Amino acid sequence: VQLVESGGGLAQPGGSLRLSCEFSELPYSSSPIIWARQAPGKEIEWVSGIYGDGSTYYNRAIGGRFTISKDSDKNIIYLDIHGLKPEDTALYVCAVPRYTDFAVPIYDYRGQGTQVTVSS
Repeated sequence: VQLVESGGGLAQPGGSLRLSCEFSELPYSSSPIIWARQAPGKEIEWVSGIYGDGSTYYNRAIGGRFTISKDSDKNIIYLDIHGLKPEDTALYVCAVPRYTDFAVPIYDYRGQGTQVTVSS
């Protein structure tokens, strides 16, 4: 299983970004894929997850500015971030989590990540 993220970069506060995670396959058709992020000096935290049936989950502690979606035909998971804030600056990774509790930062597979920097 390979996951490759893209779409990061430098963005202005208040702006939006769309991150993409292209994956080669899933361990199981029902396996979820999550987006997680790690800011400098902080622990990795999950942002959002999506299952093969399209059900979505969000880390409420982060807020409601994120939307996860998928293009099943292209094996791509998207993460739209709206109303960017400087605290959104982090390395965003997509991963196949080991556990259904996405807060547990153990991943069977993960990509290298895409850097998002929010600054004016």
